Amino acid sequence: MSASRPHLLPYAALFGAIVTLCVGTSFAKSLFPLVGAQGVTAYRVFFAALILLIVWRPWRHPISRADLGKVALYGASVGLMNLVFYLALRTIPLGLAIAIEFCGPLALAVASSRKLIHFVWIGLAVLGLVLLLPIHSGATHLDPVGVAYACAAAVLWALYIILGKRIGHLHAGRSVALGMTTAALIVTPVGLFTAGAALFQPHLIALGLVVAVLSSAIPYSLEMIALRGIPKRSFGVMLSAEPAVGALAGLVILHERLAPTQWMAIAAIVAASVGTILTTPPEAVADAP
Repeated sequence: MSASRPHLLPYAALFGAIVTLCVGTSFAKSLFPLVGAQGVTAYRVFFAALILLIVWRPWRHPISRADLGKVALYGASVGLMNLVFYLALRTIPLGLAIAIEFCGPLALAVASSRKLIHFVWIGLAVLGLVLLLPIHSGATHLDPVGVAYACAAAVLWALYIILGKRIGHLHAGRSVALGMTTAALIVTPVGLFTAGAALFQPHLIALGLVVAVLSSAIPYSLEMIALRGIPKRSFGVMLSAEPAVGALAGLVILHERLAPTQWMAIAAIVAASVGTILTTPPEAVADAP
């Protein structure tokens, strides 16, 4: 039993990261009535940037102007991705928003390989999306604006992967700290404009810090532990369970009940994600969700 614990620790860490992220996002959504989706996004990104700056202190290390520009673009994609995802959560369930968002990196992973089997996974993903559209009798209405925001988050997630690869030669912690700082510079003014003075209430600041810790600090830390002991392919397969975990978190914490067709849609997108990772060359798996 004791000999197996070191082997299982990275997997437990990754599962903990997924659960913590989904719980944190559910908690964040519960704060929308207090400061709005934009205000909660500002809390998350600002405090995440602050934590990362304290931990990594990137100002102590020189960086070229060209690399700084690349980091800024990367950070902008992070900030906008968080913002539009939270805007999507205003009107559609968490699990469905995550499932739609997963289509971004899924499409990117498929495009990078172009194997014949990938058309099967494309078909599964499309089936999942079709099940979410109100074009058949079993469909449940979803707010089209919320779906559009989730689709924008999917595009931005794919862009985040592309821009992240461009700064892959830099120190991971310091580049993420600088990128998140850029994200905070973009998102925080939006939150201040929409929520105003409410953002400065002490008890709401404390709740916003909890959102940042649950949604960013703890998951990212656990993922770093997981990456040291889990092959990239297995990491991606496990991470593909996030839409289902998100749906369960939404059910338990937010009481978001999904229709059978919506659960089927999530299952189809998860299956497409897992299938894509398992049939993608190892060197390209890092691009998968």
